[in-house]
Amino acid sequence: MTNFTYYNPVKIVFGKGMIAELKELIPSDVKVMLIYGGGSIKKNGVYDQVRRALSGHALTEFGGIGPNPRYETCMNAAAQAKAEGVGFLLAVGGGSVLDATKFIAVATVYDAGDPWGIMEGRKPVKAALPLGSVLTLPATGSEMNTFAVISRDSTNEKLAFSSPLIAPRFSVLDPETTYSLPTKQVENGIVDTFVHVMEQYMCAVGSAPLTERQAEAVLQTLIEEAPKVRQHPDDYDVRANLMWCATTALNGSLGCGVEAQDWATHMIGHELTALYGIDHGRTLAMIMPAVHRHQLARKQARLAQCAARVWGLMQGDEEARAAQAIDKMESFFHSVGVPTRLSDYGIDAVEAGHQVASRLAKRGIKIGEFGDLGEKEVREIVALAK
Repeated sequence: MTNFTYYNPVKIVFGKGMIAELKELIPSDVKVMLIYGGGSIKKNGVYDQVRRALSGHALTEFGGIGPNPRYETCMNAAAQAKAEGVGFLLAVGGGSVLDATKFIAVATVYDAGDPWGIMEGRKPVKAALPLGSVLTLPATGSEMNTFAVISRDSTNEKLAFSSPLIAPRFSVLDPETTYSLPTKQVENGIVDTFVHVMEQYMCAVGSAPLTERQAEAVLQTLIEEAPKVRQHPDDYDVRANLMWCATTALNGSLGCGVEAQDWATHMIGHELTALYGIDHGRTLAMIMPAVHRHQLARKQARLAQCAARVWGLMQGDEEARAAQAIDKMESFFHSVGVPTRLSDYGIDAVEAGHQVASRLAKRGIKIGEFGDLGEKEVREIVALAK
């Protein structure tokens, strides 16, 4: 097990009716900006619950945060927050709304020029408004971590940043808020959660046995619960289990003590979203099997362990079991309802691989567990997702 420091300051408020706790969670002497997406929270009753809980607070609103939140939209929200003297931000929605709110929290108080420099890694985060969240779409884990991903139309980029200053003060997780989610968003969320776990799990075998088993537990729970949510979409316990899996998958605990993490799938997936507008979860379903097939020799021991512990596959030698684990993962994505090939979207894999590899190379980025996958390897990986 490697050395690590783990600290997570996010207070989780979980369960039915817990949105009412907002009145105690947010100071009453600050102006609150309510940030949300396309308006679904006004249809499913979440908006009304939030407004009732904050009836004694000074409120303003900013709606219209879309998927893959745009820098341009975030800057408009930051300008409004600054002009109105907002002192606290409340994200109500899924990962896109949360990520946008995190960037808005920084941009509102940023005084060193264009805050996009933070996304490019050129400038540090020195301050941020406090923020909290009411989660309505479990997927990204943004409700309990210090990461955010923002897209910029003018440069056609999708970049990530992190800072302890953007950790939510709290996140309210009421599984009932997820009942009205479109099927596609539920599918994407399950895949996103699964891949988050795998990006951290695919490290050297035996380096952190407790962390490994915690990761395997999340994977097994997802595999068990995913079919149930299709059959019983209003089952509270199923929704609760999926929601907690998504939060646990990326709250930092599954990276404790591991020798390395991968994240090649996410790096390539972000570029495919920027280039073709494919949903984030769907890019992950295409690319993770391809990454593992390309890196089979390196990842064989871990994949074989995953085959045994997660999928219950005991037959054959290590190489055979490793290959079976990849096949089972891809089949799981299909069972959830998510395609796993670029051709399913009418995209030429060779051209896509060239574009993704070139974009990463221009930024000097090499990816993967060992940080040594460059242009050639990226082209080969994307080609395997044809």
